[in-house]
Amino acid sequence: MKQNKLMTREQVISALKESFIKLNPAVMYRNPVMFTVEVATFIMGVVTVGVLFGDGSDQGSFGYNVAVFIILFATLLFANFAEAVAEARGKAQVESLRKTREDTPAKKREGNKIVTVNSAMLCKGDVFECEAGDIIPSDGEIIEGLASIDESAITGESAPVIRESGGDKTSVTGGTKVLSDKIVVRVTASAGESFLDKMIALVEGASRQKSPNEIALTILLSGFTLIFIIVCVTLQPLAEYTSTAVTIASLVSLFVCLIPTTIGGLLSAIGIAGMDRALKANVITKSGKAVETAGDIDTLLLDKTGTITIGNRKATRFYAVDSSCEKEFIEACLCASIADQTPEGKSIVELCAAKGYVVDNTKLAGCRWIDFTAQTKCSGVELRSGTAIVKGASETIKELVKKVGAEYPAIANQFTTQISENGGTPLVVSQDSKVLGVIELQDIIKPGIKERFERLRKMGVKTVMVTGDNALTAKYIAHKAGVDDFIAEAKPEDKMEYIRHEQSLGKLVAMMGDGTNDAPALAQADVGVAMNSGTQAAKEAGNMVDLDNDPTKLIEIVEIGKQLLITRGTLTTFSISNDVAKYFAIVPALFMGSIPALSALNIMNLHSPESAILSAIIFNALIIPALIPLALRGVQYKPIGASALLRRNLLIYGIGGAIVPFIAIKFIDMALAFIL
Repeated sequence: MKQNKLMTREQVISALKESFIKLNPAVMYRNPVMFTVEVATFIMGVVTVGVLFGDGSDQGSFGYNVAVFIILFATLLFANFAEAVAEARGKAQVESLRKTREDTPAKKREGNKIVTVNSAMLCKGDVFECEAGDIIPSDGEIIEGLASIDESAITGESAPVIRESGGDKTSVTGGTKVLSDKIVVRVTASAGESFLDKMIALVEGASRQKSPNEIALTILLSGFTLIFIIVCVTLQPLAEYTSTAVTIASLVSLFVCLIPTTIGGLLSAIGIAGMDRALKANVITKSGKAVETAGDIDTLLLDKTGTITIGNRKATRFYAVDSSCEKEFIEACLCASIADQTPEGKSIVELCAAKGYVVDNTKLAGCRWIDFTAQTKCSGVELRSGTAIVKGASETIKELVKKVGAEYPAIANQFTTQISENGGTPLVVSQDSKVLGVIELQDIIKPGIKERFERLRKMGVKTVMVTGDNALTAKYIAHKAGVDDFIAEAKPEDKMEYIRHEQSLGKLVAMMGDGTNDAPALAQADVGVAMNSGTQAAKEAGNMVDLDNDPTKLIEIVEIGKQLLITRGTLTTFSISNDVAKYFAIVPALFMGSIPALSALNIMNLHSPESAILSAIIFNALIIPALIPLALRGVQYKPIGASALLRRNLLIYGIGGAIVPFIAIKFIDMALAFIL
């Protein structure tokens, strides 16, 4: 699904065909700038035919007029090609996804029977079963069971993932494959409304609508076009007043060169390419507005677990209440954790092994394991001798100690406070209600995450960590990770309140979530990214869905959005700057014969009025395909701050956009002078 080449041969051929199809005025009118170019081209076609068959000596030679017509026609094709090649790249990306829509057998439950039906016959609310080796026929939520699923057809990644009922990882996507076990799934999408259907329709342009900024820019460009229509119309009376012979070809050429044809021809391609980059990141966006809004985000909410931290706490140190009994304490930690299959329990066993302690099977023979429950909040082992070793939260162990009338050691409180202040989680271990010591569990910050937050800070984005931890631990992790703010002991309403507060200050807010309890905040946020593995409620509430289920994807989405906005802005600057050279090419060519003083403006020393006009419109046409790679790749974004970014772009694309045409038009003029 992922591509490295900018354009393949097949995409170019397809785009060339589409370039001619898009000449249909019913399609062209959606782009006001290029539609006026099409009208101008039609006028030149009529003038050219008139010169060929009539007395058109006052309109210049037939060769000159037909050359202007061909160049204007090429300008239209180049603009259409830019849009068509962007669309072709997007369509190529979903070919593998389209295959997953092919009809597959579905084991549908009908009462107590299992009936095999075509996947196209499944309706929202139907229930089907899938076993190892089955292709999941439709989007749905697991209501029974657990399975390992291959999502490579969707994400491009081969590593299997676990999906199970009853949690936040219940969602499955049609076209993925069950690798193990058995699941029962309830269909959540009607026919033609799955996430794959939506992605394919979006890429193919069926549901792509212009974003607000794109609409605003289109209006601005239309305003420029209207202004230059008035300018060119008023030049005719000026020509008559100065007894200057101005041909229709000259006026049409001036008009087409002065209106912002470069950005007008590339505007749609830039928007489509931005969507294309989001799709390459395996993100389904419900509208182009969502990608663009991501580029304007002020505040970003991220979960701590799995986003900022690796996701599992890890044992890092043992604190014995009595240093002389450290060996007994560590052995007790090992015994209490050997059957604990949680990541924390496994990490305790690993830390014991690192210190040289191994399992004594004779000691554990005939023991009874004490599983963790929500009621007891502790786990451990009861040895055959009757000795009970348990580990749990400090408050839980305190209550157990108090029940038997024993004393909870003050040093254990000191260890607990010290661990909490260091951002860790204390786990107290007791043997027969006697506290032996405290295990320190630490969240492991993801490598490089602090640098990514610094990158966001340079973009002007405020980062907020959301966690269920107490305020002390949350503060430590927030400081260590480099986030700007945090919400401790967070509940769904806390997230909502924070988002609303930021929005009341005029800020745009983004967040990512995967659970049903995240749905209200995802809906409230300006950019809500739901994980594809999450609940249906979360996916419906967000305006983006991350197929990779990567909590850090939100950072990448922000960068994609900013790159889209910057690409559009820089190419608009370049397009408008281009006009300077065209003034110096065409205006002297039109009037310096009757107004000799204007010859001073012919600073490029162009060969003749005809070659000057042809050079200007040839450059005007060729600059569009020359900038297609930049429109598709996007302008490189660097988080250097808004003002620095503006200066950089004005320097490169503003001054560069004014200088490049002078050089290019002069070289084209020299080539024309040699040919003519």
